[in-house]
Amino acid sequence: MAVFLIAGCAAYSFLPLSALPNVDYPTIQVQAFLPGASPEMMTSTVTTPLERQLGQMPGLIQMASTSSAGASVITLQFGLNLSLDVAEQEVQAAINAASNLLPPDLPSPPTYAKINPADAPIMTLAITSSTLALTEVEEIAETRLAQKISQLPGVGLVSVNGGNRRAVRIRFDPRSLAAHRLGIDDLRAIIGNANVNAPKGSFDGPAQASTINANDQITNLEDYKGLIIAYRAGRPVRLTDVATVEFGPENTKLAAWANRTRAIILDIRRQPGANVVEVTESVKALLPGLESTLPAAIDIAILSDRTTTIRASIANVQFELALAVILVVLIIYLFLRNLSATIIAGMSVPLSIVGTFAAMPLLGFGLDNLSLMALTISTGFVVDDAIVMTENIIRHRENGSSPLQAALKGSQEIGFTIITLTISLIAALIPLLFMADVVGRLFHEFAITLAAALVISAIVSLTLVPMLCARSRWRRAGAAFSRLDQLGDGLFDKMKVSYRKALQFTLRRQPHTLTVAVITLAVTVALYVVIPKGFFPVQDTGMIQAITEAPQSVSLEAMARLQTELADRILSDPAVESLSSFIGVDGINATRNSGRFLINLRSWSERRLSAADVVRRLQRDTADVAGVRLSMQPVQDMTIDAGVSRAQYSFILQSADPGELNGWTARLMQELERAPELSNVASDLQQAGLAVDLIIDRTAASRFGIAPATVDNMLYDAFGQRIVSTIYTQSNQYRVILEVDPNLQSALESLSTLYLPSSVSTSNGQVPLSEIVHVVQRHGPLSIMHLGQFPATTIFFDVAPGASLASAVRAIERAEKEIGLPVSFTTSFQGAVAAFRASASKELLLIAAAIVTMYIVLGVLYESFIHPITILSTLPSAGLGALLTLLALGKGLDIIGFIGIILLIGIVKKNAIMIVDFALNAQRSGGLPAQEAVFQACLLRLRPILMTTLAAIFGALPMMLGTGVGSELRQPLGAAIVGGLILSQAMTLFTTPVIYLYFDRLGARLAGWKAASALAAGESEE
Repeated sequence: MAVFLIAGCAAYSFLPLSALPNVDYPTIQVQAFLPGASPEMMTSTVTTPLERQLGQMPGLIQMASTSSAGASVITLQFGLNLSLDVAEQEVQAAINAASNLLPPDLPSPPTYAKINPADAPIMTLAITSSTLALTEVEEIAETRLAQKISQLPGVGLVSVNGGNRRAVRIRFDPRSLAAHRLGIDDLRAIIGNANVNAPKGSFDGPAQASTINANDQITNLEDYKGLIIAYRAGRPVRLTDVATVEFGPENTKLAAWANRTRAIILDIRRQPGANVVEVTESVKALLPGLESTLPAAIDIAILSDRTTTIRASIANVQFELALAVILVVLIIYLFLRNLSATIIAGMSVPLSIVGTFAAMPLLGFGLDNLSLMALTISTGFVVDDAIVMTENIIRHRENGSSPLQAALKGSQEIGFTIITLTISLIAALIPLLFMADVVGRLFHEFAITLAAALVISAIVSLTLVPMLCARSRWRRAGAAFSRLDQLGDGLFDKMKVSYRKALQFTLRRQPHTLTVAVITLAVTVALYVVIPKGFFPVQDTGMIQAITEAPQSVSLEAMARLQTELADRILSDPAVESLSSFIGVDGINATRNSGRFLINLRSWSERRLSAADVVRRLQRDTADVAGVRLSMQPVQDMTIDAGVSRAQYSFILQSADPGELNGWTARLMQELERAPELSNVASDLQQAGLAVDLIIDRTAASRFGIAPATVDNMLYDAFGQRIVSTIYTQSNQYRVILEVDPNLQSALESLSTLYLPSSVSTSNGQVPLSEIVHVVQRHGPLSIMHLGQFPATTIFFDVAPGASLASAVRAIERAEKEIGLPVSFTTSFQGAVAAFRASASKELLLIAAAIVTMYIVLGVLYESFIHPITILSTLPSAGLGALLTLLALGKGLDIIGFIGIILLIGIVKKNAIMIVDFALNAQRSGGLPAQEAVFQACLLRLRPILMTTLAAIFGALPMMLGTGVGSELRQPLGAAIVGGLILSQAMTLFTTPVIYLYFDRLGARLAGWKAASALAAGESEE
């Protein structure tokens, strides 16, 4: 036992800390950018070639893509049996294979990051300065912070939000260019040729060698301004004569804020499977050294830190674990009223828990909510064996046996019962190991941790407890009683007398009691069918992710105003501590009319409102902000989805025909918005953006000698933030961006100022763009979604108050039928809903598997087909109590509650085991009739039954009544166990003996029929 204690204490300090076991799907995000490209162009030229190669990878279970203006983002989710490193190699190979099919003017090759975009950042840093420009702040953030943090183990991506990477911006006036008889193509070529950085070779003489360099790069702004681009009438035309030249951001269509201040935001995301606490701690350890190297004008603030709530949640469950231990030991003392006996029985709890700590590192487990929940629940289980053993030895001791004799007799009588209790309870956990997918892996750690504690408890109860009892000096028969003993014995004797009378009354009315048992079974089944069912409790992690959505034609300036107005409203809420937000199209934000918020809440002690309640209040407070919709979701520790959604759940509609997809999505949305089971229904279908088509008159263009490529290049030069050159330095690279004067980028009329070069034109060799094109305005997509290479739309929804996830799923399926969705469409639920449906379809199978496993184990132990049924008859009342308690607390049956019911299958049968075990022994050894044997067994085992049941109840009670961070995850488990044990205790003390007698009579009849058949067979042979 000392080995368990020493090894457990030593192992505890090495156990990693996390919110939940690491069971993430291997997920990789691929990004490619082509500034100025439309969503249609990004889909056809970038996304589709990549999808064709990526879609061939083995182990890929889902590929979803979003193509928007200038950006293509593909999210790849792999099977759990594939390691992230192997998946990374496959992705890199696929990107390389697609490279020759991608546009040649792609500024950089596609990149990938080992992250799940649905995961919230584990840490958010705000980089600000009161004196430096944001372009300088971004350069420092990228070169000195982001690169170093990205090198840390477990970091998947450090995204720099704010879009202020430094660049040289050249903004030309097309009228000035035309006046100087210069074309836009000419300007682009001149700028590109004026700034080069090519290899030049070296001199290698007989005695010495030297390299060749030249001042071919333009590295400062003044040299650009003075650049001569042409000579007219013998005079130089400089760049400043036709354009303005200035330092500015590389992409002017991005912006970020820390609270209300413009800032550079660093979002640090972990790799799937990486430990949040370990990665965050490594970042925190690195930050002081990085800050010391930065200019004094740079300020770094930690806006969010996921580990704060993780540590608080773990601290809460550790407190509940300690409280459960204290309550269980108190129950032992109240029944035994002997300090030595209490210490001996109570020792099994810390020894089992500490011993489990020793096993956890060997199994690859850590300290998280589920493993600590298993240990908390185990406090009521592991003490059962010690209670039964100690109570039996005390009974012999009080009857006059010596300590050694009492220990030998007591352990001999109860040893088989303890083995039966332990094996049968572990058998109930076996089905948890066969739960599929993420849910199965999630509860694998829970089941194994609990099983380890039970095994160690059995070892302690069969060895250490009898040994200590044999060496203890307790009260002998006839010894004086203390007042506490007298009071306790008096209360228990009164309880025993009441139970004797009630049991006698019950045994005289066995048919009625059996009828009650049958009704209980029927009500349990009916209640299981109708109870609202869900997947996983919504956690309060102290963070909220939000997506803003404005009209699809909104400009960047208008979007910025809406974003800051929402930020003001959010920050005015007393529960909000800080926030970060950003807008613009990048690898995270898909469209220009959407933005992101990451809202950090105050600690639980300061707000006393759950994150879900804060979301509802913020929705009310921001509802009157015109022109924008704010969708919020509490950040969750377990993320199954592959992208951030506008609501908690999502549903995919897919068709090969994009036109049909758009029309049927709108019809389905209208139907779903009327469904009372759903709320916050939204979709990512964005087909109402404004688009401008320039229809080229090819005949006219040919007459002027103008090719369509010339038109494309001119438009890209003017409106696409085109990269025309790159400045290379020792520490970074800076782009040279060409664009038309911003004053000409706001209206269609500016197209009339653009001229194209023509070899046959008589007007300075130039032709107005309006001569060869006419303009058509239309609605076009802001983004195009694909799932598995086919067009798709995602519909998001929340469950309405009072409804369940199961009813919401049925409402969606009903809506599909009501609108007559064509069979050519494919529909599928995603993420949490898909996992819920997969687990819900197997819940009954798992319960049946647990019962069958228990029956087989008990049948082997008792060498009987009948007695295991008697023991398992305790289960319906436990299930009914669990379901009623969950309903009374306003909770449905989710995965956590379901696990509680599975555990009840292993717990509640212990009462019947103790009764059946002693009744069989009395019948076989004492020769008592069945009714007298079971009657004596019930009275004799009343005290240990009450002790073990109350110990289990008080072991789960802290989780049921707990509040604070993480309590929403633990409450369903505690409620199911407490409610199930209370009702089961009240009923099985009366139903078990009746069912035992019925099956005993049935067994006697079967034995009689068997004997009669054997006799008849023998007579026939004679």
